[in-house]
Amino acid sequence: MNTEERQALTTLFWRYLWSSILITLSGCLGNVVDGIIVGKLIGTDGVSAINLSKPVVQLMMTLSLLLAAGGSMLVGFALGKKDFPRARYVYTHSCLSNLVVSLLFTAAGLLVPMTIASLLCDNPHLFQPTLAYLRPMLLGAPAYMIMWTVSIMISTDGSPRLASLAIVIDNAVNLGLDIVFIQLCGWGIAGSSAATVAGHLVGIAIMLQHYRSGTGHLSFTLRHNAPETRNILSQGAPLALASVCLTVLLFASNSIVLGTLGRNGIFVFAVCMNLLQVYNLFVAGTCRTLQSLGAIQAGTGDADAFRLVLRKSFNFITVAMTATCALTFAVPETIARLFGATDVAVVGECCRALRIFALSFIPFCYIYVLMIVYKLYGQHRMALFISAALSLTVIPVLWFMAAWLPRFLWYSYLIAYIIEIIAIVLLHKAQHIRFQLKTE
Repeated sequence: MNTEERQALTTLFWRYLWSSILITLSGCLGNVVDGIIVGKLIGTDGVSAINLSKPVVQLMMTLSLLLAAGGSMLVGFALGKKDFPRARYVYTHSCLSNLVVSLLFTAAGLLVPMTIASLLCDNPHLFQPTLAYLRPMLLGAPAYMIMWTVSIMISTDGSPRLASLAIVIDNAVNLGLDIVFIQLCGWGIAGSSAATVAGHLVGIAIMLQHYRSGTGHLSFTLRHNAPETRNILSQGAPLALASVCLTVLLFASNSIVLGTLGRNGIFVFAVCMNLLQVYNLFVAGTCRTLQSLGAIQAGTGDADAFRLVLRKSFNFITVAMTATCALTFAVPETIARLFGATDVAVVGECCRALRIFALSFIPFCYIYVLMIVYKLYGQHRMALFISAALSLTVIPVLWFMAAWLPRFLWYSYLIAYIIEIIAIVLLHKAQHIRFQLKTE
């Protein structure tokens, strides 16, 4: 690469990254502020109910990642090779598959919401708010899953700014309707969930303008000379497996923390999971950039350009995580009180847990980005191992700490991620892995 090409790619990298950050920022702030509003208007049990419902949200994300993220990588490869018919077919396949799967969640919301809520929460004080929050979320599953699919696809197709704008407005609508539905309409915790669905519908409507502009290459088509289902699932498998394992982790963590530390403990854990949303701002934005811009560079076969994207991604996430960790260490009490904590003992436990989790999420972010790197380099088995271990390593550590050292329960995540980093290094060396760029 010459200097002019490097500067052009650097400009393109920051364009993709900041658009991805803005998309994720809006989503993260939406989730965090949503929790703050619920904490202020409903109380700590409302915050806990949202956290107890997260395994279902994560399951939606899992299936969406399997179909949309895997499809977007293939679309990026195809666009890099200027194979537009394949890009359009993969795009169509991913969108329709997401729609079909999302309708299954809607059916579950109509038929068995109480069964699902009882699986998520066995605490009599928290069951009803969990059920109330869960119902609108299940019924609105198509809005949630299609919003994610369209946003990542139009970003790959050259409209990351439109996707950013749509997600920002999506979350602004969500937060505004939170107050309307919860307080003015008197819907309680169900209003928070309904506001999220309404925001997603607005976001989708805005993103559909991409197809009217005529600047992109993607459109709907069912014509192609070869099946792509296996390729889509293969590309999306590591991310989806990571999300499956995270679903299992969220369910197991909620159960262990609730059983060990009770209602106050699950509230503290919910606040810490909101801190993860801030870290997710950087890791998700970075990963979206790698999935889109990185896949395009891989499709062109330009190894120097691809390495430049990787280097800038790791530099950015290092600075961002350091700043987040430092801020959390400085003002943990302020964070706890934002979510409605008033009891002195609960605030104190929040401060202690937040500082521990602030450190724990740093290795988590590196591991997650590394999984994308292995995938883009064609190291599929290593990517699958990381995606599974990323969450499943935490569960036995969490169980052990709850059973034998409950005072140190909050250290479980940090210990598990350190163990996983050691395992990745050992496996990398044992398999003599060399990073060599592949286009598929």
